[in-house]
Amino acid sequence: MTLQEQIRANRLRSTIVVAGFALLLLALAALIGLALDLSLGAAALVGAAAYGIFALLRSRSLVSRLTHAEDVAPEQLKPLRRLVENVSIAAGLPVTPELRVVQDSAPNAYAAGLRPENSFVGVTTGLLATMPQRELEAVIAHEVAHIRNRDTYLMTVATVFAGVIALIADIGFRAIAYGGRSRKGGLLVVVAAIVGFVLAPYAALLLRMSLSRRREFLADAGAAEILNDPEAMALALRRLELDPTTIRYAEASTAHLWVESPTDRVDSERRGVLALTSWFNTHPSIGARIAALEEAGGFRLPETLGSATAFGTDHGLV
Repeated sequence: MTLQEQIRANRLRSTIVVAGFALLLLALAALIGLALDLSLGAAALVGAAAYGIFALLRSRSLVSRLTHAEDVAPEQLKPLRRLVENVSIAAGLPVTPELRVVQDSAPNAYAAGLRPENSFVGVTTGLLATMPQRELEAVIAHEVAHIRNRDTYLMTVATVFAGVIALIADIGFRAIAYGGRSRKGGLLVVVAAIVGFVLAPYAALLLRMSLSRRREFLADAGAAEILNDPEAMALALRRLELDPTTIRYAEASTAHLWVESPTDRVDSERRGVLALTSWFNTHPSIGARIAALEEAGGFRLPETLGSATAFGTDHGLV
């Protein structure tokens, strides 16, 4: 199966998952209607739609605030801007994404935006201080591949759905806890509603993670295809894996956006690396991603990474 066929197949699966979000939201509204009041269930749906539209319209600024990304003046970071522009042209994007910088020593990057025309790429100062040009270009290509594949749009929609579902479930649970009860619904309905309100946010989280985990493999492959250099992406992932620093602002709501999830690393450090906990990671393991690139490219990474001057040091950016 070619890369384009994989992308099309993944879009179909993604459509099914988004439909799952919608069904989960309808189920929550139905539980509120049965356990409390039908009009309250309808109001919950209307409120969810209004909140979702507002969140989508404000998603760019919201992501920037959560990740502490800063706009960069056009005259700043010109070498990095040229690199982003070159990768975007190679990927066939209609416009070059904006560039934003996160003042953080951990090497990482992400992309955000509902459409390629209004997307941006955020990079940490740690990435500029760590990656040589070849590997930095691969990381940028990974994020550009997310934009080209419309992953940023889908993951924004999934995040909004997950937030709305968690909000409605919390409201329904609190309403029952403080004495709300339907005139028609019996005890069984109330118990079913409580169970649904408790489990719904976890179901939404699993749906969201099922999207991001698959898409990381495709973005890695997309970076290899854009640059015709799968080894560069594998080397970049290995350098990320070996770096001990973690993003300071590791928000669960934006963890799926980063090239390496900061919350997966934090959780692994807290709990120890267990097979069961990996089910709840937003990304596949870096080792699995490197192995996929090695298999596709027919190469094997060396045991150790050679010394190389970081892009930021070479161009006086850090």
